[in-house]
Formats: sequence, C-alpha cells, structure tokens
Amino acid sequence: MASSASVLGHGNMAFSASSFFLRQNSTIEVAKYQKTCYGYRKNRFVGTTVAIVNQERNCLGIQFTEGEGKLPKVLLKSNSGSEAEVYLFGGCVTSWKVANDKDLLFVRPDAVFNGKKPISGGIPHCFPQFGPGSMQQHGFARNMTWSVAKSENVEGNPVLTLELKDDPYSRSMWNFAFLASYKVALNSKSLSTELVITNTDSKPFSFNSALHTYFRGFISAVSVKGLKGCKTLNKDPDPSNPIEKTEEREVITFPGFVDCIYLDAPEELHLNNGLGDIISIRNQNWTDAVLWNPYTQMESCYRDFVCVENAKIGQVTLESGQSWTAKQDINLNE
Repeated sequence: MASSASVLGHGNMAFSASSFFLRQNSTIEVAKYQKTCYGYRKNRFVGTTVAIVNQERNCLGIQFTEGEGKLPKVLLKSNSGSEAEVYLFGGCVTSWKVANDKDLLFVRPDAVFNGKKPISGGIPHCFPQFGPGSMQQHGFARNMTWSVAKSENVEGNPVLTLELKDDPYSRSMWNFAFLASYKVALNSKSLSTELVITNTDSKPFSFNSALHTYFRGFISAVSVKGLKGCKTLNKDPDPSNPIEKTEEREVITFPGFVDCIYLDAPEELHLNNGLGDIISIRNQNWTDAVLWNPYTQMESCYRDFVCVENAKIGQVTLESGQSWTAKQDINLNE
C-alpha cells in the first residue's frame, strides 16, 4: 500500500508534508518537520544558504539534507536496507547501494559540487541535447536545480519524483516551454527511473536525451553483453566523424579508450563490473546505448568506472501537449 505526501507547486520549487522549499530575497527558508507521519510540527529557520528539509522520524524512507558543497540532497532508504542519494542540482542520482553498503555507482574524484558545473558521476541527465551541438555539451538539464514534486512509499520502497521546467536560463539556449518529470524508485536490489518530457509550449520542439550512467568497476575486468548485431557509431579516433560498423562481439571489453554509440540496442544489457557484480540494465523506449571509458585521458580514475548509457540518439519531436516517456531499471543480479 502506498503512502504519499501532498504537494503544492510554486514555480520551480515545491511544498509537501515532507518537503518545503521557499526562496525570499535570495535567502532560503528551512522548515524542519518533527513527529511522525500522523502529524507534524514545523520549526522554521531563516537566512541559511541551503534548503534542508527533514523529518526526525521519516515514515517514507526519504530524508532531505545537504550534501557536498551544501547542495540540497535527498536520501532514499528501503526497508531492505538499500540506499540511494539524489542531488536536486542536475536531478542527479549520485549513489546506489544495496544492503552490503557497496556503492554500485561512481562519482569522479574531479567532480565539483558548486551548483554551477554539472556533477561528474552517478546518473547525469543529457537533455535536450546529447553530446556537442547548438548548445552546451549534453544540454542544460544537468546544470539546473530540479524541484521535488512528490515523495511516497510503496510497500517499503521509497519513490521520489522531481520536476524541471523552462526558465530564462534554459530559454537562452533552447527557447521552448517544457516540463520534465523524473521518478526515482529504490527497491531491495534495483534502482528504477522514469523520465517524462512534456511539451508545454504552443509550438512543436525536438530533442534527444540520455542517462549518462557511471558504474563503479575495475576496468581491466569490465565487460558488457547484449550488443552483438547492433549498428555502431564509433567515435574513436575522430569524434566528429564516427565510423559506422556492426558489433560482432558477444562480450565487449575495455582495453583502451572507448566511446561508441549502439543504435537500436536491445531492452536489456548485462554489465560485469569486474568487482564481482553482474548488473542487468533494462530499458523501455531509450532505443540506443552508449559505452564510454576515457582511458588515460582521465589518468586518475579511468580504471575505476565505466559508463553504460541508455540513450535516445535520434530526434524526438513533440507537438504541443504531447509527452515522451523512457524508463530504466538497473538490477543487481545474485
């Protein structure tokens, strides 16, 4: 049975029984809720530099706190002991742990948490552009602060829904009105996401997108299965002129630099992270996949991660009022 906190939206911010974000004269008020899900007492503190929203007793498995750089962060914890962390800046999941407390995602050591530069690691958004193009690399969604739209608990598993809307910053690069909704659901062995893009403009727009997922790994032992037969666009050695081929390998390894797009990818891939874990990566409607490891271009950390990304490389066109939905489920296999 699902329990839920009611929500009232205010611009790109949101209010609920478990969350409160309110900006006044460039300061952010902090509301702290006490007691249980049956009733709340609110204490407000003004003049802080970050929104910390919390309940002393959290009935939803969702805790609002501050993370690196004092950026607002949401902690998710299921009844089974699995955990995840989500930063509102970039709507970025930065950590996913199962009950053994081993993080299956990776954040690069050069990641900056300053509310300006995208967070380098976890599951960053690429929207409304994947890669280079007419706007900044990978678009602007990973550079903006998302708001909490809803928090709930379904059979002991926390579910968090974030929203992002157009504003002057996004319109300076992409002059369209939109609503992006991003649902993150944590279960005992899996982390699921659902991205919905809605055209709230009066005219059509086009975009592409990806989830730039960084998995922790031991790169010399990492392998990916499930892409044999896919058409590939290999960006090595020249990213501006990718080489078109067909993947012939059953098992893909990473002996050097890898930056390759796989078109019309299957709905499920299997990642061996080289650390003793097999992770299934399932998707609905992402259609394509990307494998990336920078090799010695990132000498300090390339050995410790691999990116296996669900993507929509081709342009999606939405008429006014239309929506596009894509889902990802990453599951630790036993």
